[in-house]
Amino acid sequence: MTITIQALPRLVTPAEYLVQERRALDKHEYHQGAIIPMTGASRRHNLIAGNIYATLHAQLRRRLCEVYISDMRVRIPATDRYTYPDVAVVCGRPYFEDAEVDTLLNPTVLVEVLSTSTESYDRGEKFQAYRTLDSLADYVLVAQDQVLVEHFVRQSDGFWLFSERRELHQLLPIPAIGCEIAVADIYERVQFDPEE
Repeated sequence: MTITIQALPRLVTPAEYLVQERRALDKHEYHQGAIIPMTGASRRHNLIAGNIYATLHAQLRRRLCEVYISDMRVRIPATDRYTYPDVAVVCGRPYFEDAEVDTLLNPTVLVEVLSTSTESYDRGEKFQAYRTLDSLADYVLVAQDQVLVEHFVRQSDGFWLFSERRELHQLLPIPAIGCEIAVADIYERVQFDPEE
């Protein structure tokens, strides 16, 4: 009997990951030594993320807040993870990992647009990791196959309050940054397939 032993992939350090990522043409997330490639986003995904970014940017332009779209990396030290949220907002002074200023440490709001391949991760393990960020006050999940916006707001006792919007006429208040987004604006120009 012959036994084949497969070598495990080599784990990399956060510093090695950042060097590789800053040279890479594609984006990769990082979790405890493993580099995870990210897939491309659909048209609907891009429209939704862009709509949210544009709306928040317009509301926050003259305030001490910054809004970033999907290329701003976020570091989650407690879980040894780097992610690329679809939209991130920081109010007050932004803190970055190093002089490259491309890895945010203190997001106030994070938004993820759900896709079939990432939905369970965004709802579960990723949100669990995000909750370890003391700065995070609002987490928003947006479906791209139906009108559905899920909102989690950190309460003063540390618990998270959940609410959802399923109608285009509804509004999504984001209390930590004093903004409000119309659900219709989130889904502007987004068309759903008839079977969806």
